[in-house]
Amino acid sequence: MKKFLYYFLFTLFIFIVFLFSFYSFSFAAYPKLVKKIMDAFENIQSYIVAIATPVAAVAIGSGFLMQKFSFGDEERIRTGKKLIRTSIVSYAFILTLDLIISLIKSLIG
Repeated sequence: MKKFLYYFLFTLFIFIVFLFSFYSFSFAAYPKLVKKIMDAFENIQSYIVAIATPVAAVAIGSGFLMQKFSFGDEERIRTGKKLIRTSIVSYAFILTLDLIISLIKSLIG
């Protein structure tokens, strides 16, 4: 089983190297399948960024409301702060990934 895995990974590596060895000599830039996959990933990326903005706003609003209407309950105040902090960090992470991906795209193409 271990040998099979090594042979499979080696064959996969050779296939990938062979597939991309003609990349610089191709005049069509990308094969159709690769173009469709890249377009699909770009659409998914744009949907994630578009959905992340209102989700982060709702999470931050919920955290503020949880703190405001805690009526002195320390656990709810702590949970509200944690919710606000986590949503801000998550949204910043998504925006940073979007920035890094667009930077890589501009450097490659």
